[in-house]
Amino acid sequence: MKSFERLNTAIDHREPDRIPYDIAGTTVTGISKKAFIKAMKYRGLSTEYEAMEVDPVQQIVTPSEESLRKLNCDIRRMGARRIPDFEEIVRRQGNISEVTDIWGCLWRMNEIKDIYYNQYTFPLASFNSIGEGLKHYKVPDISVHAEIIRRDLSEQLKNISDSGIIVDRNCAGLTETSLRIRGYENWYLDTVMDQAGVEKLLDIVLEYKWQYWDLVIDWLFENNMNDRISVISECDDLGTQTSTLLEPDYLRKTVIPRFGNLWSHIKQRLPGIKIFMHTCGSVRVLLPDLINAGLDIYNPVQFTAANMDLKELKRDFGKDLVFWGGGVNTQTTLKDGTPQQVSDEVKKIIDILAPGGGFVFTTIHNIQEDVPPENFWAMWDTLMEYGKY
Repeated sequence: MKSFERLNTAIDHREPDRIPYDIAGTTVTGISKKAFIKAMKYRGLSTEYEAMEVDPVQQIVTPSEESLRKLNCDIRRMGARRIPDFEEIVRRQGNISEVTDIWGCLWRMNEIKDIYYNQYTFPLASFNSIGEGLKHYKVPDISVHAEIIRRDLSEQLKNISDSGIIVDRNCAGLTETSLRIRGYENWYLDTVMDQAGVEKLLDIVLEYKWQYWDLVIDWLFENNMNDRISVISECDDLGTQTSTLLEPDYLRKTVIPRFGNLWSHIKQRLPGIKIFMHTCGSVRVLLPDLINAGLDIYNPVQFTAANMDLKELKRDFGKDLVFWGGGVNTQTTLKDGTPQQVSDEVKKIIDILAPGGGFVFTTIHNIQEDVPPENFWAMWDTLMEYGKY
């Protein structure tokens, strides 16, 4: 099978020749720069990656096409980079790099001691309310980066060939972005004391996403790629390790309907497209609502969170959802286990999630730099050997 056939078979809940593998399809199913370099050096392979970093804040890179093929990666990413003009706006002084994103958030990284960029400013944190802050806030518009995004899409198109394609989002989720703009403590208080402001900020983020998806879909039609895309990817972390981010009913009223409207719009423009959503944490209670809103593919399948038993997820939602992730526990096993423990866990998860299709193998979130290279290869070798149908 070709990679795009393998992916389409799996997401149609049928069994392909082997489980599709993703290590670069989105900015939440990738690998960090240092982890990639260590893993490739371990087996004497090329450490080359794309010069334009897909997500410098998370230090996520796209391996070269040669490496992706050697890794049997079935997925290729298309879409905006997290900071489209990063190379032009990043500021460096010694070991310190900093950049301000389109939302006005300042990110800073000490390249000696930090794993990734950390957020240092929250644009609306000093105001008494969101409404007051928005009077002084410059709302972003996709036109600022439209030319760069179109250029990047054209460059990405060159490496597609027979791969499965996922078109990735351009920014964090509705709640995630709101938290970064307003500040964490302020925003959580706002959900109780300033509901109108919370919803206004959510709508600002939603409008920016809407602009982005219309730009991308227009480009797909202009380049006769609209029928070649299998999946579009969105995100919003609606869970924590032990619970949902906020009360489920609150999320059902404020966040999920907004995603539903966006997904409906995308599906109207791209009939047959599958909607992928990354939402970390304990979100089982929200999965029926997300399905009703239009969700087709669930990531990262964080089975280490509360009430996220894999067998129960497959039993209860396997007919409605594709599980794109959950391949190995990145919090403990992949970084702290032995290669044998990694291999054993991968086999166990394949036995649960692979039957009947509806499974794309990737780790629970990105592979971080603290993952030993021997554990990366234990995961990969096991998938290649054990992941055949």
